[in-house]
Amino acid sequence: MKQMNMRKNGKMTVGMLLLFLCIVLAVLVPVLAPWSSTEMHADIRSQGMSFAHPFGTDKFGRDLFVRVWCGVRISLCVGLASALLNGALGILYGAASGYAGKTADNILMRIADIVASVPSLLYVILIMMVLGANEVSILVGLCISGWIETARIVRGEVMRIKEREFVLASRLAGAGPLRIFLTHLLPNAAGPIVVSLTFLVPQAIFTEAFLSFMGVGIPAPRASLGTMIQAARSQIFVYPYQMLIPTVVLCILILSLNLIGAGLEAKIRRRREGM
Repeated sequence: MKQMNMRKNGKMTVGMLLLFLCIVLAVLVPVLAPWSSTEMHADIRSQGMSFAHPFGTDKFGRDLFVRVWCGVRISLCVGLASALLNGALGILYGAASGYAGKTADNILMRIADIVASVPSLLYVILIMMVLGANEVSILVGLCISGWIETARIVRGEVMRIKEREFVLASRLAGAGPLRIFLTHLLPNAAGPIVVSLTFLVPQAIFTEAFLSFMGVGIPAPRASLGTMIQAARSQIFVYPYQMLIPTVVLCILILSLNLIGAGLEAKIRRRREGM
């Protein structure tokens, strides 16, 4: 049984180890490294991997090791902030919709359907045209429709739980809607909510990298994984490491978060099935 549980939790363990490594490097490397992410050196342009430059340098002589982990830090900040904001909006909206009742529930969910009918990337691009290309613009754009999936999950959980005996007993005892939600509904719906938020982070990271790759995200010379991949695209056959290294790091970062989400989802499913 222990070996089976370890095997089932293996995905989450691997994901947590990879994510922990990415976080540690993203925090420490930009602070401790002797090079800055924007510092250019004409005499070391496009150098290969070495002890002084573990990931080599780009065509402007900037250290790729520092730039990659600065890019990971930006990606993590955007992803985590997006998950927290979208989670808060989704929990409030979904709880109100699920607890309110038939008419209010129908109105609120139709509004959510209308908002979700527009692709999230379009929201982000429109916001960036108004506020400029920066992390705040990406975050605002992601939060326009990113909360809807969480809201639907919370709504379903609230509707499933609100008619159970302990909730009805609390209501008969005089507890108000807010107290019932905080005491009974939210704790019992916490599992699916956490899984939903976990999957929101890689989605936000990929969106930020994709926008930067397309030239409408984080502007150069700031270090973004998408910007570095786009800048190295023209030299992929000459200096392939300049494009491959940030691409691999981005894939590892997204993979680690997806593994954690999949592990949490499987764990919650087993708990509900009584395993």
